Amino acid sequence: MQYPDPFNQEISDNKAVHIYYAQAIPLVAYIDESCIYIKEKKCRICERVCQNNAIDLRQTPQEIKINVGAIVLALGLEPFDPSLKDEYGYGKMRNVVTSMDFERLLCATGPYEGEILRPSDLKHPHRVAWIQCTGSRRVTEGDNSYCSAVCCAYTQKQVILTKDHDAEAECTIFHNDIRAFGKDFEQYYQRTEQLSGTRFIRSYASIVREVPETNNVVLKYATDDDGVKEEEYDLVVLSVGLNPPDDVKGLADRFGIELNSHGFCKTDPSNLMKTSRPGIYVSGAFQGPMDIPESVFTASAAGSLCGEFLNYRRGRLTRERIYPPEKDVSQEEPRIGVFVCRCGANIGRIVDVPSTVEYALTLPNVVYAQEQLFSCATNSAKEITDKIEEQGLNRVVVAACSPRTLEPLFHDTLREAGINQYYCDMANIREHNSWVHAKEKEEATQKAKDMIRMSVARTRHLEPLQEIDLPVNKSALVVGGGIAGMTCALSMANQGHEVYLVEKEADLGGMARKIHYTLEGLNVQVYLRDLVREVYKHPLVHVLTEAIVTEATGYVGNYVTKVTSERGVTEIKHGAAVIAVGAEEYKPIEYLYGENDRVLTSVELEKRIAEEDEGVIKAQSVAMIQCVGCRNKDRDYCSRVCCSHSIKNALKLKEKNPQMNIYIFFRDMRTYGFKEDYYLEASDKDVKFIRYEPDDKPQVKATDKEGRPVLRVTIPDPILGQNLEIDADYLALAAAVIPSRGVKKISQLFNAALGPDGFFKEAHVKLRPVDFATDGVFLCGTAHYPKHISETINQAYGAAGRALTLLSHDSVTVSGSVCEVKENHCISCGACITACAYGAIEFRETPRGKKAWVNPVICKGDGLCNAKCPTHAIYLKHFTDEEILSQIDAAFSEKEVSQQIERAVGDV
Repeated sequence: MQYPDPFNQEISDNKAVHIYYAQAIPLVAYIDESCIYIKEKKCRICERVCQNNAIDLRQTPQEIKINVGAIVLALGLEPFDPSLKDEYGYGKMRNVVTSMDFERLLCATGPYEGEILRPSDLKHPHRVAWIQCTGSRRVTEGDNSYCSAVCCAYTQKQVILTKDHDAEAECTIFHNDIRAFGKDFEQYYQRTEQLSGTRFIRSYASIVREVPETNNVVLKYATDDDGVKEEEYDLVVLSVGLNPPDDVKGLADRFGIELNSHGFCKTDPSNLMKTSRPGIYVSGAFQGPMDIPESVFTASAAGSLCGEFLNYRRGRLTRERIYPPEKDVSQEEPRIGVFVCRCGANIGRIVDVPSTVEYALTLPNVVYAQEQLFSCATNSAKEITDKIEEQGLNRVVVAACSPRTLEPLFHDTLREAGINQYYCDMANIREHNSWVHAKEKEEATQKAKDMIRMSVARTRHLEPLQEIDLPVNKSALVVGGGIAGMTCALSMANQGHEVYLVEKEADLGGMARKIHYTLEGLNVQVYLRDLVREVYKHPLVHVLTEAIVTEATGYVGNYVTKVTSERGVTEIKHGAAVIAVGAEEYKPIEYLYGENDRVLTSVELEKRIAEEDEGVIKAQSVAMIQCVGCRNKDRDYCSRVCCSHSIKNALKLKEKNPQMNIYIFFRDMRTYGFKEDYYLEASDKDVKFIRYEPDDKPQVKATDKEGRPVLRVTIPDPILGQNLEIDADYLALAAAVIPSRGVKKISQLFNAALGPDGFFKEAHVKLRPVDFATDGVFLCGTAHYPKHISETINQAYGAAGRALTLLSHDSVTVSGSVCEVKENHCISCGACITACAYGAIEFRETPRGKKAWVNPVICKGDGLCNAKCPTHAIYLKHFTDEEILSQIDAAFSEKEVSQQIERAVGDV
């Protein structure tokens, strides 16, 4: 996509230096191939005038040798280039863009500062179309046959953002299947589908021509109801797939690893982290197309495997970070510095940042203020540290984004300057202002000033707080003895940590005991036996079967859990806990299940296939119905594994009886990633795929045909305009994966949140996909969400890696912003104890009788007890009444308050 160049730097005679600007703020500079120095070793003006020494034209390639014991390949991916195919019109029609181009259009730091403008005339497009599977799911020779896994989800995101920009925009998505298989993806799909003016059309679409007068793009497609149609669009977005990284063959040769048939890393089916060469591991999309959460926990997983591989070298190269001595400024007059972030154009496009900075300088005790392009950038953090020293600042206000994300960074910035980190406050002028007032720029600017004034008022009353260092118990507890739990336990044990593995059943293995093979050919039972044997042989893994967790107390680094088993009650002291309690198969109440013994679940069918059940193997026909018990009102999610499971069974049946007729009734076939190849294989082997709509599901009845009992599946065919009747000897139901029984109790014991679907809820869906909000408690496997065995193993290693970041330290630091009780004011009513969701408050005997006491280690500083206390005996450090009231006073003048009171009295 060609963007107009906003600015050519005039210091370069031949205009080789380009600078992109957003609201007169330079974003980035680059030097193109016309540079005289590159060609003739002359000029170097840009190098001399650059004040930050950011340009060095004399750099030459260098070879650096590094001795390492293990390597992680996180080589990423390359978006598919549609210009290689004339059929897409990309590069020829100006208003045909890729999804990556469109992402830049949406971005506040993009070429049009977050405005969606089409390239041909810089007008706002009203009718926008997305074409899915561009460069993916192709059956032609030399093209990508796999599904790129992320395109459906990112398209829905782009549609939602487009509607946010223009509520009247008409958005059309041309697709084959909508593969909303990830956690919460189904609800996201439904949210997108329900937007006014949004259509999801199940059809391949082709780009026909460009309209010369308007540069609009004409698409041709076909539907069941209307046949072949043509429609004109202002802008067409190609949802491009994911390719392996460039020069992947050269990279593979240099590292001595093998690639799979698609050019991604060839991995071990039982452990996708392992390449074909020992000591070299892979994470992220180089394993195959994957979304951000999977990339994040595979990174942790690869780190854990490196830790296992290099355990003999542990601790020999670590260096402790040393901060400068902290200065006591508590008795000094507040000298406040205000740093206003533009966040690219997220804030800067809406809020008048220069006038906001000027206003900040008029506030009491503010001695310095400036704007920053990205306050979270390394150079900006360093700038804050430098300004603290240069200007003698002893308080800092950062007006930027949510403190939930970046407050720890700015706390660390103050520590680097020798200032107590709690002398920092953040004014959230992005989420609470610019993002919600994008069309009210003047009001947003005034609100930003108000928020900064309130933050400055609070900052004047901030006090230094000390964080608490606690010793860490080096042991770990893993709850759940399935593949996830055992893999996680072994990884931690292999790195020298004692692990207690608790399983409620008599045998280890969990749901995997019912799985016999994977789509990729892994013999699950052999793998499981080896894994169980390894667990029992490991001297640092202690297994408790038929065991129930009855009590869990303590805090990060120091938990105490009581487990009841045949041995009696066992008290386990541990520093971290991993929840891996697995999931279960839904037992259907529909389609004659439980009434007719020839109606099975997919798992039950697999068992009969593995046992060579003659009735199943020699059957004339088998039907399978997808989405049984999920994607409905009761369970509004996709169970992720069912489509692949059905295809796995179909291929096994075809292998044993090629003449068998197999029918799969589906809504969307969600064989994402490389599993698409098996979908194609099943289709080539004459497995028949028949789509149905959720409002017109298949009907099943038991009957006879030519003297043999059959199960007749009736389904409407939109093409024929009449019902199809399929007679099957067996019917397999792709039953939903549902949360394990007992998850609510585990959730309560470990303060581990559950989502609305009953699966455990991670701390952050993308940034912390295996952490809980409760420190020191982690998550993996199908307890998190349905997933395949290979994905479960990935996440198990990821959870081990995260737990080890805690267990590998001798101590852990907890926040200083916690509650404290004034004993003299406490009346022992217990209201605070009832309010605390973390069990941080208890009664203790004192010379004045029984009084409430807050355990500062467990306290999360949410302030519920503070609000509940009738005598104000509890106060929350860093959010004291004085600090909060000062913000309220700063928000409104006395005159405004008086006027509000007068109005209220008058209304009464």
